[in-house]
Amino acid sequence: MEHRDIIEKAWEDRSLLKENETKEAIRAVVEELDKGRIRVAEPDGDDWLVNEWVKKAVLLYFPIQSMNTIEVGPFEFHDKIGLKQDYAGLGVRVVPHAVARYGSFLARGVVMMPSYVNIGAYVGEGTMVDTWATVGSCAQVGKNVHLSGGVGLGGVLEPVQAAPVIIEDGAFVGSRSILVEGCRIGKEAVIGAGVTITGSSRIIDVTSAEQKEYRGYVPPRSVVIPGSYTKKFPAGDFQVPCALIIGLRKESTDLKTSLNDVLRDHAVAV
Repeated sequence: MEHRDIIEKAWEDRSLLKENETKEAIRAVVEELDKGRIRVAEPDGDDWLVNEWVKKAVLLYFPIQSMNTIEVGPFEFHDKIGLKQDYAGLGVRVVPHAVARYGSFLARGVVMMPSYVNIGAYVGEGTMVDTWATVGSCAQVGKNVHLSGGVGLGGVLEPVQAAPVIIEDGAFVGSRSILVEGCRIGKEAVIGAGVTITGSSRIIDVTSAEQKEYRGYVPPRSVVIPGSYTKKFPAGDFQVPCALIIGLRKESTDLKTSLNDVLRDHAVAV
């Protein structure tokens, strides 16, 4: 792709950012991100492929943009990146005071309660971004996901080879959960309230006599709650946070079933 070659060269030689051809290529890529025609990361079989050159375009977009005052009714912003527009045409419901930055993609049927979606993020069809949830830069959110109130999906721009936070189709993320550093949540998984998962977090499956451990990855349909394990330090033994897989979402469980109902199936209250 012509744009890719231009961006790769500019990444190695920032003096090229002064050239119109470079600026046009970067802005064209951000426009493609905004319309969902390209993505920072995309499914690749059972894995995900990170398009590093697209992340580079996002990073290079900032230095070529000028600060501007943006007025929206009585509100005023001062930034380098504009806001998304034409929500009615996009088929997206946006409740005041929700904000999505230009360069993010919202598919038809997305609902944004007062929340925030950053540049490079992708939010799939029918997903609910609930009150005060944050979808960080380049985070990839699938179809029919529910991000409950106060959920924080971290942004991952640098290093460019790092995978973004990925939430696959049908997942339910409980209130005040924090998912950062390129962690991946499998399809239709249920993340309990207050769970914190990073790219290196221990996620321990405790459903059988012998525990199984994952790092930064929650398998499909897993039901996850906050947990802890004992770790030895020079000053003594202390409890360190982790996440526990306590079971699988039942095939009969409707995707709109409340988090409380799912956890009740496993005799857990959080």
